[in-house]
Amino acid sequence: MKVLAFFGYYKPEIFSSSYIVDNYIEAFLYSNFSVVIIAPTPTRGVNYSLRFFKKRLRYETSHEGQLCVYRFLLMKEGRSSLSRGFRYCLSCIMYFFYGLFLKNVSASDLLFVDSTPPILGAVGVLVKKIRRIPMVYNLQDIFPDSLVATGLTRKESLLWRIGRVIENFTYRNADKIIVISQDFKKNIMNKGVPESKIEVIYNWVDEKAVVPISRNDNKLFDELGLSRDLFYVVYAGNLGHAQNIELVIEAARNLMDYETIRFIVFGSGGLEKELKRKISNLKINNLLFFPIQNYDKTSEVYSIGNIAIVSCKQGLGTSAMPSKTWSIMSTGTAILANFDIDTELQNIIEGQKVGLFTEAGDIDKFVEAILYLYRNPNKCDEYGINGRNFILNNLTREIGTSKYVEVLESVIRNNNINK
Repeated sequence: MKVLAFFGYYKPEIFSSSYIVDNYIEAFLYSNFSVVIIAPTPTRGVNYSLRFFKKRLRYETSHEGQLCVYRFLLMKEGRSSLSRGFRYCLSCIMYFFYGLFLKNVSASDLLFVDSTPPILGAVGVLVKKIRRIPMVYNLQDIFPDSLVATGLTRKESLLWRIGRVIENFTYRNADKIIVISQDFKKNIMNKGVPESKIEVIYNWVDEKAVVPISRNDNKLFDELGLSRDLFYVVYAGNLGHAQNIELVIEAARNLMDYETIRFIVFGSGGLEKELKRKISNLKINNLLFFPIQNYDKTSEVYSIGNIAIVSCKQGLGTSAMPSKTWSIMSTGTAILANFDIDTELQNIIEGQKVGLFTEAGDIDKFVEAILYLYRNPNKCDEYGINGRNFILNNLTREIGTSKYVEVLESVIRNNNINK
């Protein structure tokens, strides 16, 4: 069986869910699928250079030819919304062209489409209809809801209306939609998607690769010149509008009098320069910025922290489920969330006792929670142990990847029956 996959990002790029992609692709190959991946020139977390323009690097094979990767040429990803939108449109033209005319995709049994860029699902539907193959849509981000939540547009605006048309067109024509939380499932069911079309598969963590590391054994302390004797609050991830990093900066400013509390931010993104400038202007001396680290350092990154942050701007909770949550829990680190209330994330954090939850945007409660954990380090240890146990019992790599394989096999099987 052959799977044709459209990805907005693919290794060697560094992005938040890169390990998820690697894991389920390996599971597909292990389950005797052959996979053809179409992706643009790498840009995130890599040196964008002319070497990717060489023909031999635009086509790669591995696993005895069972995995083929085709890359089309595209400009570097910009920071502005306008440049990104333009890049997205150009990329979708290329996906459509490759999906129809590339010889190696002619015998594909299924089309697997990621949800980034946000119009890629609609392009996938067009390819599906012309090629007459079923399509699985992997919904990691709900568009246009995420644009509204981040302030890039407003509900009922022209952009929002166009986004809803694209969203409905994609949902209506996908054979199966994979979502990453029950909140996502409720969201799209409220938009008319039948429950039978939806599969909830949580983003997992490789529990054997992402593990707790003691401070004495954590080499990242020495690499970054950090004292092992302080109380650390860690944020790692994208520095964009959705994550509300301003909250972290404000918390650090409020806690500058506590000499043994330090905030550590590992990240990159569109707001990086602006945030660093703000810290400098406010003379905040208890917050340190470091570049985002490779996935193989996830254990070290989160194990630095006594607590680690999961945050979002108000209104984003039903259209986002940060996969970093599972990585934090897998390292045995307590979670401090600042997120929308009445969401699945709140239920997990409070129900499983893996950390503390505060409402999105509530800086006072957020600071209060930090001070509570600072004064009660035994609670950090307790929450961390609970988190690690939850991962081992519910969200391992094997459990997650096997569900992906089951979805693909069932869609192909049903398509063959209905032919």
